Amino acid sequence: MDLELRHLKIVRAVAEAGSVTKAATHLGLAQPALTAQLKRIERVLGGALFDRDHNGARPTPLGELVLSRARVLLPAARELQEEAVRFANTGGEVPQYRLGATNGPILGGLVDRLATAWPSTPVTTYSSWSARELTTMLMTGRIDFAVIGTCGESPPPADGPVVWRTVGTDPVFVMLGEDHPLIDRKEVSLAELAEQQWAAAPGDGCFGDCFVAACSRAGFTPRTMYETDVATCMHLAKVGRAAVLCQATFQPAAGLRLVPITGAPLRWRQLLGWHPDAPTALAAPLVTEHAKAAHAEAVRRSSRYAAWLADNPSFGTSP
Repeated sequence: MDLELRHLKIVRAVAEAGSVTKAATHLGLAQPALTAQLKRIERVLGGALFDRDHNGARPTPLGELVLSRARVLLPAARELQEEAVRFANTGGEVPQYRLGATNGPILGGLVDRLATAWPSTPVTTYSSWSARELTTMLMTGRIDFAVIGTCGESPPPADGPVVWRTVGTDPVFVMLGEDHPLIDRKEVSLAELAEQQWAAAPGDGCFGDCFVAACSRAGFTPRTMYETDVATCMHLAKVGRAAVLCQATFQPAAGLRLVPITGAPLRWRQLLGWHPDAPTALAAPLVTEHAKAAHAEAVRRSSRYAAWLADNPSFGTSP
C-alpha cells in the first residue's frame, strides 16, 4: 500500500480530535474501521504514530514528523485542486465578467456600469440567498466577483483566500403598509413595534440572532419571523401581517413606506469579493469603484434614506 492524501487526513483527524473514537465520529466512520486503517498506515510508515490509552491518543515522535509534513501537503493539495478548477472554469482566459449576488441594491447598477465600460465583454449574473455558496463559487472559479451583505461587523465567509472590500454600510429600516398607524413617523423605536409579526429575506449569516438581541435590549421578545422572498415580504407588509426588516436602499412598491428605526440598532455592510489569483483580479479596483457608484446611486434613489444620512454621516457609501 502506498501512502495517499486520505491517509494523511486520517492522521491529522486523530491528532486534532485527540482520540480515535472522536476522529471516527468526525470522519463518519466506525471506530473499528478507523483503527484498522490507522494500523495499516502505521505499517506503511514503519512505526506507531500515536500512543493510545484511556486518556486518548497522543502523537509519537514519528507521528509528529508525519503531522508536520501533512500540515504542509494537505493545504497545498487543496490549493492545487482549487486552482485547477478555476483554470478549467475560465479556460485560461477571461471570457466575461460573471457576477454573483445576494439580495441587495448594487447588482443592477454594477451590471449597467460594467456593460457600459466594457461593451465587448459579456456580463452574466447569478443570484443566491447564501453568501457561503457565492464564496465557494469564487473559490472554484465559477464566478469572478460576488456582491454580498453581512450583518453589522460580522466577517464574511472565510473559505480560502478571498479578498473582500466594503462598498457601503446601510441601516436596516422597517417597511410598513400605508394603513399602519406609525407610517408617518420620522422614525420608530423597536419597542413601539413589539406586538408586530416580522418578515425578512432569508440569509445564512447572523442577522436573525442580531435582531433578537436588539429586541431584547428594547425590552421584548419578537413574535413570528417570516423568512421569505421579497415579493411575499411586501405583500405581508401591505396587508398588515408583518413589519418587514429591509435595507434602507430598498425601493418599496406603492402602498408601502420605509421608516427608520431609532438608533439604527441593525446595520448591513455591502461587500464585494474576488479571488486574488483569478484572471479578473486585475480589474478588481475598477469593479470596486463601479460597485461603490452603484451603491451611491441606490442611496440617492431612496429619499427617506438620503434625508436620514444627513444626520447619520457614518453610514452610506464607503470612501
